[in-house]
Amino acid sequence: MRSIYKQYSSKGLKAVEHFVLIIIALATVVAIGQEVFHIFDVGSVALADLLLLFIYLEVLAMVANYIESGKLPVRMPLYIAIVALARYLILDMKGMSDWRIIAIAVSTLILASTVIIIRWGQLKLPYPKIQD
Repeated sequence: MRSIYKQYSSKGLKAVEHFVLIIIALATVVAIGQEVFHIFDVGSVALADLLLLFIYLEVLAMVANYIESGKLPVRMPLYIAIVALARYLILDMKGMSDWRIIAIAVSTLILASTVIIIRWGQLKLPYPKIQD
């Protein structure tokens, strides 16, 4: 009886997980469409638009990676955060104090360092292979 409950609860959670992933993917595609429409409406492409589209692309890649492998690499959200901080810095730099600019730059460096440390750890200290 307990294994049946465990089996159904596992399948139910997987179904909810896939449903939410589909919602995230659809919302991202809608946001991409809105941004492209905005670009055509304005008649020019700004760097901020390209960075925003890149963030959306990374979110879609993260969803696709998660669906394919069932695993979410920690590095992908870090990449998205780095691009988001860069976009924020580019868009609002003129109105920022020096300390805020330094804080954002240091935050970006910390995130980039974290990516390097995680990647180094994956190469030098891999998880042991699980025997089926």
